[in-house]
Amino acid sequence: MILATWNVNSIRSRRERLLAWLDRARPDVFCLQELKCTDEAFPYDELARAGYHAAVSGQKTYNGVAILAQSEPGDVCRRLDDDEADAQARFVSARVGAVAVLCVYVPNGQVVGSEAWAYKLAWLARLAKHVRKHYSPGEPLVLCGDTNVARDDLDVDRPAEWADTVICHPDARAGLHGLLDWGLADVFRDKHPEGKTYSFWDYRNLDFPRNNGLRIDHILATAPLARRCVSAEIDREERKVGQGGEGGKPSDHAPVVAVFQD
Repeated sequence: MILATWNVNSIRSRRERLLAWLDRARPDVFCLQELKCTDEAFPYDELARAGYHAAVSGQKTYNGVAILAQSEPGDVCRRLDDDEADAQARFVSARVGAVAVLCVYVPNGQVVGSEAWAYKLAWLARLAKHVRKHYSPGEPLVLCGDTNVARDDLDVDRPAEWADTVICHPDARAGLHGLLDWGLADVFRDKHPEGKTYSFWDYRNLDFPRNNGLRIDHILATAPLARRCVSAEIDREERKVGQGGEGGKPSDHAPVVAVFQD
């Protein structure tokens, strides 16, 4: 099974690049974040022609997540199981074959101490509660997406510049580590323990050519799936201008890809 995750930063702006990448990589399961479109505006027909079913939780202008799969997803859930009235589309889950797939777009948090920061920490806690309630570390499960958290300083090119920001603050990292401690393995880190390989580069300040990046896009898997992972890579080529589709502007994130033995 080939599984990938990508913050596309607007599926309408990146549609041609997405279709071209799907044609090249042919993942079995593909988690997308930051769709920036409603369910009605999602390109179901084009993706169906490319061979993919879609489970979507969209939102106009902001957020939005989707799971694409070559086999039709089942048991689709589009919200965290709690009593919070949350209009932000940041979660979708489904079963693809025997695997539970959770696609998340964790809030950025903006500035430590702000309302957005409090929402980020609360959202991570809600996600952890949802996972504990509905799943077991002993079942095949993968949680993918843009977590807006760098696990540790190995995931940051310039740690001093990012220390105590919403990406690297100890409280944000604690939210991510709570999921790992529950029973999720970081399959990319397992294959690249040296770190210093990134999935996000800001559009500004020539950050991509300078490799001033962060690894904030993760594929986390329970042990039954993680032990079957044979490789995990970040497709830096897709971040380059002129790669994929008609060569339009890339997302500021690159796809992360993991391969699991059947």
